[in-house]
Amino acid sequence: MHDPAKRDATVLREALYTGVITLEAVTEVICSRTSSQLQTLKQIYHATFGTYLENDIEIQATGDHQKILLACLSKPRYEGPEVDREMAAKDAKALYKAGEKKLRTDEKVFVQIFSERSRAHLNAVTTCYHDIYGGSLKKALKKETSGLFECALLTILQYAENPAKYFAKVLYKSMQGLGTNDTTLIRVITTRTEIDMQYIKAEYHKKYNKSLNDAVHSETSGHYRTFLLSLLGPNH
Repeated sequence: MHDPAKRDATVLREALYTGVITLEAVTEVICSRTSSQLQTLKQIYHATFGTYLENDIEIQATGDHQKILLACLSKPRYEGPEVDREMAAKDAKALYKAGEKKLRTDEKVFVQIFSERSRAHLNAVTTCYHDIYGGSLKKALKKETSGLFECALLTILQYAENPAKYFAKVLYKSMQGLGTNDTTLIRVITTRTEIDMQYIKAEYHKKYNKSLNDAVHSETSGHYRTFLLSLLGPNH
């Protein structure tokens, strides 16, 4: 097993260059990592594959989706808990003005705020947005944006709110419907196992009233099942 940054680099390379390009996976990884994790990831990606991650994103992604991914990779983001409430209210107003209030969404404002602000700040923005306009920022995003750009913004917002809850939802969705999305299941379990898997398991049980271990057990088989369950650890 590689260390988390090396695994992330491998996941990104495979998602960008193996037959079916899976930009959802690229979005999930880039939009749910801290600024310092992304800096390490970029260095390892370049050292391992001899190419810059930003260049590969430029080749494979387009439009506003490309802009938000590149912004997340290039802009250092504060990671501490301190929040400037006035600034959060200002950002909430800027997002409203650029989205729900405007006939045509101004994506630049969304890219700037979502790529530069800390998790704690984005949570404060969500609260301010609701307090000032009585609506949900998440619902506004769904209404005002679409496709992979919407997916990126929602990932950043949901991860900021509660990382474990976000990944519990991704895992749940990967096991719904006809056939399990094995790529997503493996990606999330292998990349989060040493980071916050116990929290993800607790959130999964709380939200879906079933343990993650039981869900994985019923959706997989053979060595593959044994491997994933060994990463998940004991079934509490």
